[in-house]
Amino acid sequence: MGDYVWFHDVSWHASYAVYFFVIGIVAGLSFISYGSWRTPALRPLREKSAYASFVLLALGGLLLIADLSQPLRFLNILNPFYLKLSSPLAWGALNIVAFTIASVFYILALRNGDEKKGGLLALITALLALGLPVYTGFDLSVHQSRPVWNTPIMPVLFVALAVASGSAVGALLAAGNAEAQKVLREYMLWSAGAVAVMLVSIMGTTNYGGAAEELTFALMTTGTMGLLFVGVGFLAGSVAPAVLLFAPIGRTQGVVLVSALLILAGSAALRYVLLMAPQQVQTLF
Repeated sequence: MGDYVWFHDVSWHASYAVYFFVIGIVAGLSFISYGSWRTPALRPLREKSAYASFVLLALGGLLLIADLSQPLRFLNILNPFYLKLSSPLAWGALNIVAFTIASVFYILALRNGDEKKGGLLALITALLALGLPVYTGFDLSVHQSRPVWNTPIMPVLFVALAVASGSAVGALLAAGNAEAQKVLREYMLWSAGAVAVMLVSIMGTTNYGGAAEELTFALMTTGTMGLLFVGVGFLAGSVAPAVLLFAPIGRTQGVVLVSALLILAGSAALRYVLLMAPQQVQTLF
């Protein structure tokens, strides 16, 4: 008999957390660009949001490709005969491709000043953008053996995070534009509040679950993970912005910008812990 070395490693590495963060901002900016066709105050952000969304989409795609052991495998998502349509990842890949195509045509319409096509393509792009946080959350929720992941609230949480982080970037892009920031303040206020409520629900149900759930809760709320999840993600990145934006001073530009930065930091921290902590359980045995 020989000696065996067992490697306890996570399946999804931190690069996926960065991807989740980036793709959430992509979706949020797409919502803002579409909203500019319905809300005049957001009109100055129409092109900025569309271009920033596309650039971040390209960055997110490069992150996924770089994580593959054989990068050229990404071409398989362009082959409909290769995809296994019973897999959420397959539908996610198709959604990304469709969103990319729609984004290209939308930007071309904006550059050509075609208002009629632009409005329609903005709607199509926004609907496909909604699928980005939904599919990433669903990719986690279908893992029945993973505490925290296996909950129907996960796709909803990712949508709320996308609205919050996208609105935060929009607020930074709209610095100096009081009317746009007024609208984005509302988006950040309610999405950050919704994220905080869902995090309380996740922490409560995980803490009172079985042994694996309780161990995962301990990993998420103590040590470095606890600092990121509870300190940065929940308190600083969700509760604090909601409180600041709800207060009378929340209408000032400085508070809006500070809240935007807090939301971005919290959104990144939450995605990292939500992805990594449930996987850390398997490395302990």
